[in-house]
Amino acid sequence: MHGHSYRLEVAVRGPLRDEGPAQGMVVDFEDIKSVVRERVVDVLDHRTLNDVVDNPTVERVLVWAWERLDGTLQGLDELVLWETQDSCARLCRDDVAGAS
Repeated sequence: MHGHSYRLEVAVRGPLRDEGPAQGMVVDFEDIKSVVRERVVDVLDHRTLNDVVDNPTVERVLVWAWERLDGTLQGLDELVLWETQDSCARLCRDDVAGAS
């Protein structure tokens, strides 16, 4: 058993908002951080990944995270999960079966 300090990159796509506090943004970074923290980070932090994701390869963890975020995070377009400084996997909306 060993641990990793993963890093998750989240990209959103969509039109810039014309009004409100997020005017000029697709999604406010604070909103992204809040959703990702609640739906992914807080669920996995200091847990044994095998208890949450079956055979938790970086790719399977990405799919799990996508399923937790899609529909909750407006404009979700891409996730990149870094397992080490030079090893990562990327999942884009076009890669997800049935993506809208």
